Amino acid sequence: MGKIKENEITPEAVYMNRRNFIRAGLLAGSAVTTGAIYKVFAPSGGNIKDTAPIQGEIGRSSFATDEKQNTFEEITNYNNFYEFSSSKTGVAEKAARMNLRPWTVEIGGLVHKPTVFDIDGILRFPQEERIYRFRCVEAWSMVIPWVGFPLKLLLDKVEPFGSAKYVAFETLYDPNIMRGSLAAGIDFPYVEGLRLDEAMHPLTILATGLYGKQMPHQNGAPIRLVVPWKYGFKSIKSIVRITLTADEPRTTWSLAAPNEYGFYSNVNPDVDHPRWSQKRERRIGEDWTMRDTLMFNGYDDEVAHLYSGMDLKKYF
Repeated sequence: MGKIKENEITPEAVYMNRRNFIRAGLLAGSAVTTGAIYKVFAPSGGNIKDTAPIQGEIGRSSFATDEKQNTFEEITNYNNFYEFSSSKTGVAEKAARMNLRPWTVEIGGLVHKPTVFDIDGILRFPQEERIYRFRCVEAWSMVIPWVGFPLKLLLDKVEPFGSAKYVAFETLYDPNIMRGSLAAGIDFPYVEGLRLDEAMHPLTILATGLYGKQMPHQNGAPIRLVVPWKYGFKSIKSIVRITLTADEPRTTWSLAAPNEYGFYSNVNPDVDHPRWSQKRERRIGEDWTMRDTLMFNGYDDEVAHLYSGMDLKKYF
């Protein structure tokens, strides 16, 4: 695997290009079925808390789509982070209040070596760029050049028991700077989960940055999960705890609306959200253009075997 410097991933002038106009509305599903139009506003960047370049060399991963990447500005100004705001364009400014040091990630449960990892120690793991498609359940998508490492590297260090079947994740919740559950409409802290074989898959990464820089606050700093074949809400942000379990863990959106958000949440154009279709999606930055949604977000060759024999409409 070759090595590239962080400033060689994408030219600074390209991803820091400022866009000073209001982009066209974003359809969640279709206007016919939902009438919901999401406006994408790309501000001048003044609300982005700048992040430092990732130190050291960044590997060039073989896992990368050759599709056009979204700009740094688009990625950092259109975010879901309900702890701070329900407005996708309002997250960046409010998330800047989050303190990223000290920060630890506790890993326990059904493991031989429960460990508390300091974030600066985690950042010394070999980092590589992964250019992944990112699909939101609300029928919009991006292509994002994440920087991170396989989650498997961290799980191997704690040596899971043979009885471990699932991995549970928990986000930071600080009521001093974050909204309460009543205002957000979901319970906190935010929790998510994967089957252990999903967590160990080489496509599943812990992301620590994007575009060669440390992860911006609004995108899930300092460390977040990225599972590219699942809807975006599965890729939990700002992780503080990982627990290996024998039983399927609770997940925030499945608890809030189990008929709308299943545990697996694989991108599947044949399983509609109850309030809109998942057959098509809009790529942020392409105005009103709609494209067909790909099974497993286009990663079917890599992950379809994980679900062999499963009814993916029942286990959605």
